[in-house]
Amino acid sequence: MTTLAPTSPSTDALGTAAARTRGAALEERILEDPGRFRVLTGDRPTGRLHLGHYFGTLHNRVRLQDLGAELFVIIADYQVLTDRDVADRLTEHVEELVLDHLAVGVDPERSTVFTHSAVPALNQLLLPFLSLVSVAELNRNPTVKDEIAHSRQSAVSGLMFTYPVHQAADILFCKADLVPVGQDQLPHLEITRTVARRFNDRYGSGGAVFPEPEALLSEAPLLLGTDGTKMSKSRGNAVTLAADADETARLIKGAKTDSERHIAYDPAGRPEVSSLLLLAALCQGRTPEEVAADIGSAGSAALKRAVTESVNEYLAPVRSRRAEYARDRSYLRGILREGNERARAVADATLAEVRAAMNSHY
Repeated sequence: MTTLAPTSPSTDALGTAAARTRGAALEERILEDPGRFRVLTGDRPTGRLHLGHYFGTLHNRVRLQDLGAELFVIIADYQVLTDRDVADRLTEHVEELVLDHLAVGVDPERSTVFTHSAVPALNQLLLPFLSLVSVAELNRNPTVKDEIAHSRQSAVSGLMFTYPVHQAADILFCKADLVPVGQDQLPHLEITRTVARRFNDRYGSGGAVFPEPEALLSEAPLLLGTDGTKMSKSRGNAVTLAADADETARLIKGAKTDSERHIAYDPAGRPEVSSLLLLAALCQGRTPEEVAADIGSAGSAALKRAVTESVNEYLAPVRSRRAEYARDRSYLRGILREGNERARAVADATLAEVRAAMNSHY
C-alpha cells in the first residue's frame, strides 16, 4: 500500500535520513582504510539464521571482515533468558549460530566470535552504564516497546527493559566505532552513543574513554516470509541457511502469491510476488525486473520454480560448508573458547580503564 509522505518529517524519519547521509561518507572511509575500524555485530541465539539474515546482514559482516576491518560477533545468550523455550536449548542454539557464521564465511582466525555469558567484564559495564540513563529514556525506546509487545510474556522482565543499555555494553566493551544495523536498531545505537558521551563527560577528565560509534545502516531490501509477513525465525515462514534442497522447495512452493498470471515486479501493489522476484534476483545477481521478464505470463508456479532453483544453487556451497563444520562439534566449541578468551582480554582492559576513570580502581 502506498502512503503519502507526512508534511513535516518525524523525528524517526529525520534520524534515518541523517544516518543514511552519514553512511555514504562512512562507506568511503571504510574503503579507504578498512583496518582503522572495529566492528561489533551479532545475534540472539533463538534459532537457525535464514535468507533474510543472510542478505540483510551476514554477507555485509563477511564483506567488512574481508576488507580488513576488525570484526567482533557477539552471540547474545544472556538476552534470550527471557524466553524459557529458547533458554532450555541454549547450547544447541549457540552452536547453530556459530555454524551459520562459519558457513557464510566468517573466519575465526580474523574475527572474534564470543558469547555474553563468557565475558564477565562486559556484563559488569552494564551497572555504571545504567546509572547514566533514565527510566524515562528506556521507557520511550521504540525498539524496546516493540520487543515487549511481541515477547508473548505475561510480565516484562527487568532484563528485557535494559536491553538497550546491555547492547551499549556489547558495543563499548571493545570500543567498536562501527555498528552495522537495520533501521529498527537505530534507537538502540543512539542509546549507546548517549552512554559513551555521558561517561566521557562525567569521567573522562578531558579525554574520551569511549568512542561514539557510528551506524552503518543496512541497504538490504526487505524479504517477506513465505506467508507474506516479515521473515522471522519464530514464525516458521523462512528458508533457513541449513534447510536442504527438498525443504527449500516445499517452503517456496507454499509461499503466498496472488491470482494474477503475469509476473511483474511491483513492491507496492504485489508485495508477495515482488519479494520472491527479489530473492531470485539477489541469488542470480540480476534485477527483479529481469527475472520477471524471463517468467512473463507463465504464472506463480513458474516463479516459484525459478526461485527454488536460484536459492538452492546459491546456497549449495554454504550448506556444504555448514554440513562439514557440523560433523565436528568440538571444533565449534574450540572456536568459542578462543573467541571468548580474546573478548575477555579486551573487556578486562576496558573495565580496568573504566574503574580508573571512576576512581574505583582499588
